[in-house]
Amino acid sequence: MSRRPEPSPSAGRAAAMRRTGFVHQALRYGSDVEFLGGTVDFVTDGLAAGDAVLAVVAAHNIRLLRETLGDGSRQVEFVEAGDWYDYPSRTLGRYHAYCDRHGPDRRVRVVGEPVWTGRSDFETREWMRYESLLNVAFADSRHWILCPYDTRRLPADVVRTAARTHPELDDGSISTAYADPADFSAEAERDARYPGSMPEAAEHIPITRDGSAAVRRALAAYARRAGLPEQRTYDLVAAAHEAVVNVLRHGGGQGVVRVHSDQDYVICEIGDEGAHTSAPLPDFPGHLPPGPRAPSGHGLWLVRQLSDLVTERLDPAGSVVRLYFRRPAA
Repeated sequence: MSRRPEPSPSAGRAAAMRRTGFVHQALRYGSDVEFLGGTVDFVTDGLAAGDAVLAVVAAHNIRLLRETLGDGSRQVEFVEAGDWYDYPSRTLGRYHAYCDRHGPDRRVRVVGEPVWTGRSDFETREWMRYESLLNVAFADSRHWILCPYDTRRLPADVVRTAARTHPELDDGSISTAYADPADFSAEAERDARYPGSMPEAAEHIPITRDGSAAVRRALAAYARRAGLPEQRTYDLVAAAHEAVVNVLRHGGGQGVVRVHSDQDYVICEIGDEGAHTSAPLPDFPGHLPPGPRAPSGHGLWLVRQLSDLVTERLDPAGSVVRLYFRRPAA
């Protein structure tokens, strides 16, 4: 289970400068004035404290912040949200890389506004899980993330869920609806919007100790038939190979790959017959980048960075990892 981020010493901003642990807040706003009211002090306080400040927001909100901050905006790094929030695991990787570049001794403040429009129900649910997982990914840091939610445009359930994935609101008050990330993730998997079993018509490729090359060839051929670009075909094969290696090393040495495509994704599922010997798994394997000297954990991190979406059920009695690669628009 994750460690809950440090609660606010008070609801006022006077105490904000004294925060020392990780902070993750939701800003629900219904106007430009409310957006600026919740972000400008956050940014200027950070600059005054010597923090690195990153604003990943919609283009309209970038203009608002630049105009309001004036010369101070030159000290802020701005990124349009659509260029950053493509898929959850890669976005999490970008934030890790940004924080690493600024060193462990400097706090990073982020105004991070996920892109919710144009998402399927499944994708929306995965972005909700991403917001919850931030509480695990940065629990041991002292960074500060403020996530704006535009109540004028977002679905009510997205806005409502913000209080479950963020321990605090923007004024520093505790969210009484906050859910532990492990519990929230388990709820997501039971949600009706979560994908069900692979169809019977899915192509089956057996996993054997001497058959990994055959798996790679079969997957490459399928991906090309489904219209994946060549680079994404290589990525799918590489990600699936890492998952197959895990089956051979930790999953009993046998399993099956199932591959199927719908109108949006090429979907590759790797299942094993149960781990004979396996080290205890972390709560959220593959979501955090392993250290360069870590003996394990690199495979699932790579799988998540190469894939568009990943779901998993990891169990000693039999595990299933499912990889999603978006097909090009017709």
